[in-house]
Amino acid sequence: MHYRRSRTVSLLVAVVATIGALLTAPAPAHAASASASGDGARLAAAPNFRAPFPCGQKWTYSHHSAEVRRALDFVRADGGSTAGTPVLASASGTATRMSQPSGAGNYIVIDHGGGWKTYYFHLASYSVPSGAAVSQGQQIGVTGSTGHSSGAHIHYEQLLNGVGQNIVIGGAGLPYPSQYHQSYLTSDNGCGGGGGDFRTWGSDIRVRADAYLNSPVVGVLPGPTNVTVVCQKQGSTVTAEGYTNNWWSKLRDQGGFISNIYVDHPAAQLPGVPIC
Repeated sequence: MHYRRSRTVSLLVAVVATIGALLTAPAPAHAASASASGDGARLAAAPNFRAPFPCGQKWTYSHHSAEVRRALDFVRADGGSTAGTPVLASASGTATRMSQPSGAGNYIVIDHGGGWKTYYFHLASYSVPSGAAVSQGQQIGVTGSTGHSSGAHIHYEQLLNGVGQNIVIGGAGLPYPSQYHQSYLTSDNGCGGGGGDFRTWGSDIRVRADAYLNSPVVGVLPGPTNVTVVCQKQGSTVTAEGYTNNWWSKLRDQGGFISNIYVDHPAAQLPGVPIC
């Protein structure tokens, strides 16, 4: 009996020791690799988000502690008007129009697939219908102040499976300042590979901060000048020498806009130049 008891105790000790060794042993290399690969795959699934406003524009942003999820609010910081500026899709996907008069106002939700969505609140108007397939850089609305808002701005969010994420633009995470003019973002959304070289005509042509006659003057073209046009957009209507045009060109080297009426080309909207 004593022998059997001793043998039983020895077996139990051996079993316990084996279980302990299994629990404390490091995971096999392939298991650790698979876990890392899983995290990498999830992160890789995130779209390469771009700024929700046009190419070349500089905006400042802030986060309010009372904001839902991990939103950032954007306003222009380059002298242009925030109100009326196009709102662009951060990445391709399917757009849906939404409305919440007491809160988000007119807004667009873009489903990018893989559980990722972006929100764009307080739009003055929509630029695409519900269910539209949109591409990165495509205009989806116009910046406004609808809903519960104290002024024109873009309230922007990135969500994964319904959970707000820290916002990443162009692969870089943005800080979350508590007020405007602490952090800035210049957009490369919608820049494309387009643009082109043109020549202007006329003298003392004013270069403005935005495509509007009331925008600040940032420079003057004293006479016919070779210019590189980065992009173009519609703005104030200009009439000169019997011509009328509401398209404006953003000049790369002069850092502002001129009316297309002063670009020496017969087309009102320049061919081969992307929309800002």
